[in-house]
Amino acid sequence: MSGTSVERVRAALLAAGHPDTIRAFPEGTRSAVEAAAAVGCAVAQIAKSIVFRGVPDPADPSRDRAVLVVASGANRVNPAKAACAGRMALRRADAAWVREATGFAIGGVAPLGHLAPPVVLVDRDLAAFDSLWAAAGSPTHVFATTPDELLRISGGAWAVVREG
Repeated sequence: MSGTSVERVRAALLAAGHPDTIRAFPEGTRSAVEAAAAVGCAVAQIAKSIVFRGVPDPADPSRDRAVLVVASGANRVNPAKAACAGRMALRRADAAWVREATGFAIGGVAPLGHLAPPVVLVDRDLAAFDSLWAAAGSPTHVFATTPDELLRISGGAWAVVREG
């Protein structure tokens, strides 16, 4: 499945007018620490993806929507701040729901190329960097981008989502 997911991210990048900067790292990029070590950047420059189940209508949980928080790898996400920024209640999303809702396995959730468009919140702290790396559809693939491009291609909005 990862080949299919990576190709979906590649196609989404190109469709968005972003260069294909996907790189493979067989040693793995599943966590922000692993990704930073693989690409040779600061952990804070890793745009990690955290998926929540957004609850736009508490009376109908079948309509839950993916809320993707793209956070700096150095930050812990505060779910209450993310819920406020996304304007809906958030619940934890298990691995099966993440795969079903996004088309990606945990550890490879990209900020674009989802099966259905999620609500995307981008950690304001990522704007401090010239370059970022984000998951590209598998736990061994990432792509290089900039904060402005990440915001544009993800369709996201800047948000303050970190703990503290």
